[in-house]
Amino acid sequence: MSRVWLVLVALAVVTPVSAAEKPNIVVIVGDDMGYADVGFHGCKDIPTPNLDALAKAGTRFTSGYVSGPYCSPTRAGLLTGRYQTRFGHEFNGAGADVGLPLTEKTLADRLKAAGYATGWVGKWHLGNADKFHPQKRGFDEAFGFLGGAHPYFPGKGEPILRGTKDANETEYLTDAFGREAVAFVDKHKAKPFFLYLAFNAVHTPMHATDERLKKFADIKDNTRRTYAAMMWAMDEAIGKLVAKLKAEKLDKSTLIVFFSDNGGPTMQGTTINGSVNAPLRGSKRTTLEGGVRVPFVMSWPGQIPAGATFDAPVIQLDVLPTALSAVGVEVKADWKLDGVNLIPHVTGGAKGVPHDALFWRFGQQTAVRKGDWKLVRYDATADGGKGTTAARLYNLASDIGEKTDLSAKEPDKVKELQVAWDEWNKGNVAPLWGGGKK
Repeated sequence: MSRVWLVLVALAVVTPVSAAEKPNIVVIVGDDMGYADVGFHGCKDIPTPNLDALAKAGTRFTSGYVSGPYCSPTRAGLLTGRYQTRFGHEFNGAGADVGLPLTEKTLADRLKAAGYATGWVGKWHLGNADKFHPQKRGFDEAFGFLGGAHPYFPGKGEPILRGTKDANETEYLTDAFGREAVAFVDKHKAKPFFLYLAFNAVHTPMHATDERLKKFADIKDNTRRTYAAMMWAMDEAIGKLVAKLKAEKLDKSTLIVFFSDNGGPTMQGTTINGSVNAPLRGSKRTTLEGGVRVPFVMSWPGQIPAGATFDAPVIQLDVLPTALSAVGVEVKADWKLDGVNLIPHVTGGAKGVPHDALFWRFGQQTAVRKGDWKLVRYDATADGGKGTTAARLYNLASDIGEKTDLSAKEPDKVKELQVAWDEWNKGNVAPLWGGGKK
């Protein structure tokens, strides 16, 4: 029997399989992408043919979320399958003792224990100290940078590492990450592997190659033009990875999932990159939809529906349990995972929705979504104000842009959602660093 292969551009799953059928897993994450800035969400000025092909070949999650409106918290949730507020990783941070707590096991740890070759390519942002290094967190191979942002042209910024050594990288960074992802697949194609490909595109600084900038000469705004060129570079890199899978005749036995780590930064106090979150309101750094609702797709030809949409809310925490189910690793209760296995829901084998409710805490900002209802306290800077708003209630089915506050008309719903959030919050801890630390 041929072995099943599985690529997770940010999530994955199947029913338990025999050792001979263990799938490969590739998790791909974009950085600071605007919700509107992919073709499958209707973008007109930036073509994303490879991402669009993934959406066409698989299922698009119309309510795909991340558990944090910032880079590092989302990554902490992704690799653990747990709300990052469970273990204090609530904010971005810096310093020798700041990083993904060593109490937490990562997806790489779990898959390495299951016999997988594991590799990370791209942006880490889970701690700069040696104890937090990817190769101390379950990854056999590592290529990329450890911080939260990096110049795209060689010769500046922190070293690009191969393992723990300076790689002396000479290529445009997004191209280098695509090259390394393809090389990892080529090296490990004969045995099960897990690749975590975490682009820093399209995070600032705004750097693009001249050739790609020329392609978007008709975009008059310089920041938007550079952003478009950076998006194009990332889409090209993903295309090369998919092409490699096809060349190795792995495409029809490959699961691919893709999402962005948070919404586009469009408000003061963030490193604005020219992204657009329409029709969502809000930005990276807020618990409004524009901060936590992201492009999110999964493709696996012949295994999950093609050209389909899945409307119930899902979250990047689902990646870990989905992937573990795919490879036949039993999830244990004492791991206290918050994510769920998505494949039965996507294929129609499971009854009900993946999550009764989803929750967020980011300092004084909070949110809970239950069904179509969302109760949110958000950074008022998104509206040009100061501080954090009082709780506001929105019905996302009729008001995806969170424009009409229904809290005065629906006090019982406000109470219901607040009670749910309070109960969830009992399982959280104080942040280990950053704003709101006690």
